[in-house]
Amino acid sequence: MTNFDLYIPTRIYFGRDEEQKVGELVKATGSKKVLLHYGSQSIKKSGLYAKVVSSLKAAGVDFVELGGVVPNPRLSLAQEGIALAKKEGVDFILAVGGGSAIDSAKAIAIGFYYEGDVWEVYEQKKPITKALPVATVLTIPAAGSESSESTVISNEEKQMKLGYSSNLVRPVFSIMNPELFFTLPKNQIANGVADMMSHIFERYFTNTKNVDLTDALCEATLKTIIKNALIVSKDPSNYEAWCEVGFGGALAHNSLLGMGRAQDWACHGMEHELSAIYDVAHGAGLAVLTPSWMKYVYKDNVAMFLQFAVKVMGVDGSYRDPDSVILEAIGKLSAFFRAMGLPQTLTELGIEEKNFELMAKKATGVAYGREERPLGGLKKLAWQDVLSIYKLAK
Repeated sequence: MTNFDLYIPTRIYFGRDEEQKVGELVKATGSKKVLLHYGSQSIKKSGLYAKVVSSLKAAGVDFVELGGVVPNPRLSLAQEGIALAKKEGVDFILAVGGGSAIDSAKAIAIGFYYEGDVWEVYEQKKPITKALPVATVLTIPAAGSESSESTVISNEEKQMKLGYSSNLVRPVFSIMNPELFFTLPKNQIANGVADMMSHIFERYFTNTKNVDLTDALCEATLKTIIKNALIVSKDPSNYEAWCEVGFGGALAHNSLLGMGRAQDWACHGMEHELSAIYDVAHGAGLAVLTPSWMKYVYKDNVAMFLQFAVKVMGVDGSYRDPDSVILEAIGKLSAFFRAMGLPQTLTELGIEEKNFELMAKKATGVAYGREERPLGGLKKLAWQDVLSIYKLAK
């Protein structure tokens, strides 16, 4: 196990009707003026917007609002939010929505105190020393941004999607009422499940030895999500199953499961190029790439993938033939994704082979004239490796 620094300050209010507390919770932070940040009109149609606004007003919390967040949140809207927050003297951001609204809120929180263009922080990984506090009311369990230190933003002009991490943007608190997930379309449920599972895979598949505890935590969380995802896909109003999936999504990306282990993150790096150019749903892209990545890298750590096959996917085969056991497990994972209604190939996503090489070179930095930065931890992937994985997934 490697050294680590674990800091998870986000307070999570979990359960029915917890969103009704939001006004008092914001007021307790001492905030004078809030930016209410959200996405589409869905929170207005569902009545959640009215509940949040009513709660803020009842608590005497002054606020301004900015909607319009879309999947793969845009830099341009974050820049608009930064300008609005500065103009209005905002000192707190409340994101109502899924990972895209939360990530956009975090970009605004970073940019509020940054003197240059906030994109520089993402592109150049510039350290920050201050950010506006952020809180969330979660409507889509997927990205785990409600308790993570991470944020991802898309620069639509440059066709780039980049992430940034700082404990300064971990939410102060997050409200998670599984009843708010009942009306999610099946494709959003499926995309969210693939995203949260990928967050675990990126931490789980490691060359680090003696990590029995976090191995077991990863495995238990994956099995819990898989079991209950199938339930909510068929019965979206199953509260108890949503509790398991929703809390699993938060655990998947709040840092705990990756402590003491070298992590991978190759699949995320490869998928960001799909989203940047084709604007595909992040979870859908991950569902396509993950099985192909597994097939490409598993021989670099057969024992790790055997453990996954047995303890997560429940494969019962001969350890004398590890290849067949592992490939059966990868097949079972693909079958689960298919049962959730997720795509199986890049062709299904509309990704054209003519762009595979460009995406591979962008993912590793070669396209920008920089020294190559291979992806991954379990196996280092040069751009040619990434290209091979794209071809496996086509």
